[in-house]
Amino acid sequence: MLLTIEWPVVLEKLILIIIVVSGSLVIAMYTTFAERKVAAVIQDRRGPNRAGPFGLLQPLADGLKLFFKEEIIPSFSNKALFILGPCLAMLTAMMTGAVIPWGSSVHLFDRTISLQIADINIGVLFVFGVVSMGVYGIMIGGWASNNKYSLLGGLRAASQIISYELPMGITMIALLMVTGTLSLNEMVVQQQQTMWNFCYQPLGFLIFLICAFAECNRTPFDLPEAENELIGGYHTEYSSMKLGFFLFAEYINMFISSAVMATLFFGGYDIIPFYDESAWGLSQNTMAILGTLALLVKIGFFLFLFMWVRWTIPRFRYDQLMNLGWKILLPLSLVNMLGTGAVILLKQNGWHF
Repeated sequence: MLLTIEWPVVLEKLILIIIVVSGSLVIAMYTTFAERKVAAVIQDRRGPNRAGPFGLLQPLADGLKLFFKEEIIPSFSNKALFILGPCLAMLTAMMTGAVIPWGSSVHLFDRTISLQIADINIGVLFVFGVVSMGVYGIMIGGWASNNKYSLLGGLRAASQIISYELPMGITMIALLMVTGTLSLNEMVVQQQQTMWNFCYQPLGFLIFLICAFAECNRTPFDLPEAENELIGGYHTEYSSMKLGFFLFAEYINMFISSAVMATLFFGGYDIIPFYDESAWGLSQNTMAILGTLALLVKIGFFLFLFMWVRWTIPRFRYDQLMNLGWKILLPLSLVNMLGTGAVILLKQNGWHF
């Protein structure tokens, strides 16, 4: 049987990929600017205000600075893996956005176009698989540098991410019990028809949020790059755009993690909880744009939370990090999963709450 290629669908997906990738890069750039402004407000100072009006060109100035810095590869490093590390970190950060529903659908040129690159029925597993691969970029970069501080940072990152993926995964099992699907788009549709999943899984969301901080290596979980202990951790030996890739990957991971949390627990592109927006009588395209804006607002809230926590809470010690993951979050996630299963079983057998 000959394989037929639907070129209009291919073109739609390519345009959507370009929009999502370029949008993620721009948002990551200006998230660095926003973080410095938030830090300035919290610390009662001005922050960047010289490059352009209100300092809005500061991210471009930072990017140009990284581009024009000298490329340095340590002579005793593994050069191929040294280059592969930041590339892999950047690649895995960008891949996760492929399964996130950024909106419902728009009607253009007599075609209905979905605002989701790939609506696969195992979207949640895809997200976890790609996130799990992200640690390899940090580990490879830390080991290939042939620097003891970088190696320690890579080891810390590996143990930290593995430790916090367990409670995150168990939390997702409880959420899947409630939704009965692995498709992110189907989860959003269900939340539009009933309630946001946060109402069913408040403890699950709290565990997921803490694990997301650890997965993104954000304070108070930034031990892989702790400057006062490891100089810069896994990226100590990196310069120019290789360092930029690691930094960009962190901010893209923040953005994508915020989008995943908004999709899983807060209705995704659902505009108002417990309300049917179809009663507004607006066009399909208008509703899709409003839904995308609603998702971006939710993402912006989580990004602000990432920044707020960074400039408020001090870094954990390594033993505190492990104790929180293994002795607190893992048991709590197991209790949450078993409790969710018990409630669902009782409801199926005629009990009402």
